[in-house]
Order: sequence, then C-alpha cells, then structure tokens
Amino acid sequence: MKKLVLLCLFLSYSFSGVAQALETSTYYLIRHAEKDRSDKTEKDPHLAVHGKERALRWAEIFKNLPLDAVYSTNFKRTIETGTPTAKAKNVSIQLYHPTHIDMVQFLAETKGKNILVVGHSNTTASFANNLIGNEIYKDIDDANNGNLYVVTFRGNTIEHVLLHME
Repeated sequence: MKKLVLLCLFLSYSFSGVAQALETSTYYLIRHAEKDRSDKTEKDPHLAVHGKERALRWAEIFKNLPLDAVYSTNFKRTIETGTPTAKAKNVSIQLYHPTHIDMVQFLAETKGKNILVVGHSNTTASFANNLIGNEIYKDIDDANNGNLYVVTFRGNTIEHVLLHME
C-alpha cells in the first residue's frame, strides 16, 4: 500500500509540476469497496466490514493528494466508499448517473480540478475510457475492488495509468 501511496503522490506532483502554464485536470476513478453479499435479494447493499476498511484505506491514499470533489453514483456502497475521503477533504459527495452523464459538461465543470469518481465494476473502466476518448480498459472483475484509474489532462495531452490496491 505504501508503494501505491508513493506512486500516487509522484503522479500528482509530476502531473501538476511539469507544466504550470497548462491547466491540469486529474481524475481518480475507483470501484466501490466490497459490498455486503449476505442478502442476495438486496439490490442496494451497504459495504461489508472489509469494504468499510477498504474505504478508509482509500481515504488514506488520497490524504496527501489535492481533491476538489468526490462524485458517486446514488448507491449505498459507492457513497459509503467515497464518504471517508470526502469527509477528510471537507467536500460533499456529488451524485452522478453512470450512463446518463454529459461528459462534455462534466469535463467543463471539473476543468483544472482534481476529482475522485466512485463507480461500479461495469461503469468505472468505461468512465475512464470516456475521459480518455478511447476504449482501453475493460470492465472490472466482480472480485476486484482495488483498481485505481488515474486520468490526467494537461493542455491537449491526456495521460492515464491503472494502479491496483490490495
């Protein structure tokens, strides 16, 4: 985990420090943490104990990174995943619909900012792809709650990387 934190810090500082003249926008995209699977009929479960622990670890990873906003889908598990980070950054969670988001408007509203986006196994990679403008990443396996997609816009340049937290 320390390696991931250090890599995130390096990416944040290198992306923001390379070209001060160019406005930089950085998007951090994660899938919700582990959900409670004890009731198979529950369509909007809370996080499991392990998921709550992961949400706290995400907050620790983002602790030294500047964040202007946290976006989440309107589900308990995504909101609960983003809440520790939002509280630590003193920002409210902004809700978005994963398939009905106006990407042009979203990019305009978040230009020059650092944004955390919390989604799902079938929406997070596609959100990253929509930001990048190319189909690069595949949907996340249902057992994987540790991917971190970092997409950075600097002028007309788009950089992206996929990291993983255990």
